[in-house]
Formats: sequence, structure tokens, C-alpha cells
Amino acid sequence: MSRPIDPAVAPDGTAERWTPGLCYFLGFLTLISMFNYMDRSLLGLVLPLIKADLQLSDTALGLISGLAFVLFYSTLGIPIASLADRSNRRNIVAIGFGFWSLMTAITGSVVTGWQMAATRFLMGAGEAAGLAPSQSMIADRFSSARRPLALSIFTAAFALDALIFLPLAAWGADTYGWRTVFHISGGIGVVLAILFFLTVKEPARGATDRGAALDRVPMFTALRILSKSRPFVLMMVGVSFTGGALYAAGTWQTAFLNRVHGLSITEIGAVIGPIRGVLGLIGILGAGYLANALGKRDSRWRLWVPALACLLFVPGQVMMLLSDTRWVWMAGLGITGLLTTAYQGPVYAAIVTLAPPRMRAVAVSVLVLFTGLAGQVCGPLIVGVLNDALHATYGDDAIRYSLLVVAACSLFAAISFYAASMVAPTEPAAEA
Repeated sequence: MSRPIDPAVAPDGTAERWTPGLCYFLGFLTLISMFNYMDRSLLGLVLPLIKADLQLSDTALGLISGLAFVLFYSTLGIPIASLADRSNRRNIVAIGFGFWSLMTAITGSVVTGWQMAATRFLMGAGEAAGLAPSQSMIADRFSSARRPLALSIFTAAFALDALIFLPLAAWGADTYGWRTVFHISGGIGVVLAILFFLTVKEPARGATDRGAALDRVPMFTALRILSKSRPFVLMMVGVSFTGGALYAAGTWQTAFLNRVHGLSITEIGAVIGPIRGVLGLIGILGAGYLANALGKRDSRWRLWVPALACLLFVPGQVMMLLSDTRWVWMAGLGITGLLTTAYQGPVYAAIVTLAPPRMRAVAVSVLVLFTGLAGQVCGPLIVGVLNDALHATYGDDAIRYSLLVVAACSLFAAISFYAASMVAPTEPAAEA
């Protein structure tokens, strides 16, 4: 099958011109990802307000923030990704963005825990259409040499959300109530979904992979091929642990800072959030740059970099949780802010490079499945259960010890990524 030539790709397929159209393309996908993080992190940000308003236990909040969201987000990801590998990804992203934004807006009107669980459930269904098709589109606009940096820019949405969106949301929640921020975020998202559909084109599939087969691959065939790759399997183990760390921290960090250090939601959103956002942006882009630069010398650096980021995260988390000395726990907060998502760009780049073009969305969706099942189900729920179990003994300090789960997950992730790097060079991407 012949492949259209992408004008942003050089004739040798190794470099891109940063045209305005290419910047708009990557920038809009990054903006959508920012809303993805915003809409799911709003619950964690305003958790104390929701707990007081709806009279919910920490265990119930852990179930709502984790299990209710992940059931559709993770399980629908693979069939939607398989569809994206065979059809127009731009349309899938636009529809998913519009739907999850609508569910975000409706969340602001719930009056019971069950209603909130339902909106989170349906929000997960919409967000399942976002990540994998977006990364597949990016892989078709950037060559393998540039993907770590391009995908690091894309994953910088996590830090940009903390830097820009969350301070505004925190101020809005304190000023106008938690329901208002859900309404506004969801409404803006619906408008942007329509604009994305009207202004962004579907990229030529496989344009940066000269000579790669583009025959359509059935979903179960793709899963069978990917499951035979040792580095892919080890990376799935690693992202399962990073998911546990990421979602547990994302759900409970506001509560930790509020309960243990007495910070208000406004202080967390207006001061702590932006600081972590700046540090997170530096960490994400720095890891992407290092993976690009060092990967030219030895391809294993593209996984050694995320392994080191996860390893160095551990002492920072312990410092933040267990110290009462202000400069020590603040330093730990800074270290974790720098490294929380630094692994993502290089890992996503390794996944889409390992997978053939017609399996990329499925490969990323499998990553999302493992991240979601282990991360969003187990992470927030385990911390919530431990909070309730330890509260009788430690009171508000119980959350210090519950969140040590995050440090343990990051350590096991580092080991998994290192193991994947040891076998990745010997296993090129298989074709169907």
C-alpha cells in the first residue's frame, strides 16, 4: 500500500520543519490533554469540599475517583484504539473530548455519591477516546528520533494543567463553589471539541515510517503480537506501578497538604500548584531532551531516563510525607513535582516506536489499560482504605503513611523500566 508523504517530514524521514501548522497540530492536542487532566483532577482538588457537601467517607471517595472512572476509561480504550488504527482519529478525539466535557459539566449538578459515580463512569468513557488516538496522530507527524521530545511536549499537559488551570479552578472553587468550576470547565471543553473538529486534519498514517506495512490489523491480532514482545510486557508492568503512584498522589495530595500542613485549597491551587507545574514542566521536557540526546548514543537511554526519574522520585516522596521541618518537606514536594510525570514522554515514545504503525493506538491503549487498572483502581482506593483504617491510631497523620504506597510503586516502576531497557535493543518492532 502506498503512503502519502507528509510535507512536515524531510525526504529521509528523520526530521521535521516546525511549521505553524505542525505547531498548531501539536499545541491543540496538548491543550486537549490539559483538559483531560483538568477534568479528572478537579475531583482531587476540591475533595474536601465535596466530602463536606455530600457527606462521603474517604473509602467512598477513593472508589468514586478511581474505580468509577477507570471502568470505562481503561476497558473501552482498546476497542476505541483499534477503531482509531483503522479509521479517522481526528473524529474520534473530537467526539470523545466533547462527551467527557459534557459529563464534567453535569458533575457540577450532582447531589449524591451515586450520581457523582455515574458521571465519573461516563467521563471515563469519553476520555478513553483521547490519549491513544492523539499519540498515534503525533507518531505520524514526528520521526522516531524526534518522538521523545514531541511526546514530552504533549505530556507536559499535566504540568501546564497544574500551572495554569488548577490555580484558576482553586480560586473559582473557593470563591463560587466547587460546582461552578465543573460547569465552566465542561462548557469550554465542548466548544473546543467543535473547534478541533473544524480546524485539525487527520495526518497521513505511517508518514514517518518509510517501508512499514500499513495493512489493517485486527484488534486481537495486534494484542497477540504485542504480548510476545518482552520489552513491551515489562513496560506494561512499569506503567502499572507508575499509574498507582500517579493517581494515588493526584487524588490525595490536596487532602494531605490540607490535613497535615494546614494549607487551604486556595493556597494549594494558587501557590503549590503553580510551583509543581513549573517543576513538572522542567522535568517532562528535560527528560524528553535527555532521552533524545542520550538515545543517539545508546537506545537504552530512552528507558534508562524514565527509570532514573522513578528511582529519584522515591526519596523526595519520603521527605515530603514524613518530615515536619518545613524546608525538608517543601524540598521533597519540589523533587516529586519535578519527577512525577518525567517518565511519560520517553515511555510513550518507546511504546509507539516499538509498535508497528497500524498497532500504535492499540499499544498505547494497552498502556492506558494497565495504568488505569493498577493505578486508578488500586492507587486511590488503597490510600483511602488505609486512611480510614489508620485514622483511629494516627488521626489526620494517617495519610502520611498511606501515601508511602506512592513511593513503593515508583521504586518498582524504576526496576521494571530498567529491565525493559536490557531486552529492548534485541527486539525490533514486529510486523503483522
